[in-house]
Amino acid sequence: MTSLHRYIAEEIAADHVDGLLTRREALRRLALLGVNAATAAALITACATRRESATTPATSGSAPSSGGAVAPPGMANALPTQPITWPGPQGTLQAAWAQAPNSRGAVLVIHENKGLTDWVRSVAGRLAGAGFSALAIDLLSEQGGTAAFRDPAQATAALGTIAPAQFMHDLDSGVAQLRVRAPGQKVAVVGFCFGGGLVWQLLNAGGFGVSAAVPFYGPLPDNPDFHGAKAAVLAIYGALDARVTGSQAAAKAALQGAGLPNEVVIEPGADHAFFNDTGPRYHATAAADAWQRTLDWLGRYLS
Repeated sequence: MTSLHRYIAEEIAADHVDGLLTRREALRRLALLGVNAATAAALITACATRRESATTPATSGSAPSSGGAVAPPGMANALPTQPITWPGPQGTLQAAWAQAPNSRGAVLVIHENKGLTDWVRSVAGRLAGAGFSALAIDLLSEQGGTAAFRDPAQATAALGTIAPAQFMHDLDSGVAQLRVRAPGQKVAVVGFCFGGGLVWQLLNAGGFGVSAAVPFYGPLPDNPDFHGAKAAVLAIYGALDARVTGSQAAAKAALQGAGLPNEVVIEPGADHAFFNDTGPRYHATAAADAWQRTLDWLGRYLS
């Protein structure tokens, strides 16, 4: 099991522990990933143990907030996206593209383990509204695209079958496509959850042509080595997300060891996926802070 495959399985188990999936549905989704019943039970137990540790009085924080009628950060100025395709290394690649007027840089947006959803498109539109042209790539393109999967669990399972090398080839192609659409501009990558993990993987592979990176609560590769990368990295975590945030010290050490400009932010009171305003763990305060930090970081290293 690759590190990303294991991470997807752990996300499903964590969703069950947090009451977002029934045990039956969690086991169904894990089976789609090829995880047997015994391993699935062990994953669920491990996630429950981590959750108990994360919610002790010493580490718990304010409750998540939907923000009421307040729009998600950046939404007020979001621009529309348009679907685009281009020839990738292993077939046609699909994405949502948002062109910023007077663009100050270009951003590759990497989705969660559900594929290219409307929420991910909205992030690209929000970045464009803030002055950064953005391309949200669909990493299920070679499987027909995210829209080809009626069952989100099947889309997640399909991502779990893709070789890490293919992800890297597709992401490199996405960076190249940004250079075509935003000539002369510096490029950043921003990813969420599974996509945050792929940001780390891209940096681990050298991150060719990437000047800035913002992984949101992404799992760190085993034995990370970022010496080939040139990007300035802003790593964002949630304080209650023990499963992923536990790797932040190792991430910091690897970034420092590679001599990369970096900052690690742990949002108090926030859990995994706190930036996704369509999900149950959305935390409005943490999302607003993380959004502003992201824009400041992109402005510093892309402009």
